[in-house]
Amino acid sequence: MNGLLIFIGGGLGSLARYGVGQLSARYSALTFPIGTFISNTIACVLLAFLVYSFLPKNPTYTWIQPLLIIGFCGGFSTFSTFSNETIQLFQQGNASIAVLNILVSLGTGFGIIYLAASK
Repeated sequence: MNGLLIFIGGGLGSLARYGVGQLSARYSALTFPIGTFISNTIACVLLAFLVYSFLPKNPTYTWIQPLLIIGFCGGFSTFSTFSNETIQLFQQGNASIAVLNILVSLGTGFGIIYLAASK
């Protein structure tokens, strides 16, 4: 059953990530990879909320971890795209934006999880 929940959550997360990417590409002229940043940030917020706020108060919801934490957040966030976009920025001569992407993306992700974990 967990495999099916992960499959469904991962598919939904991937579709959501695709949608965010398409919308951000349509409405943003930034060189900064905003779509990936938005997806990764939302995934961190959702994961932090579920792991540190929701599940400790609702331990009987055992389907949350495979469906939303592993599946949806795993499909919605994307380290591989983040890495590829950062390398492309370096290759295109946008080193300052590439470094900004690394610092802002990792700082935001770690910051969200740290804040949630320290409550």
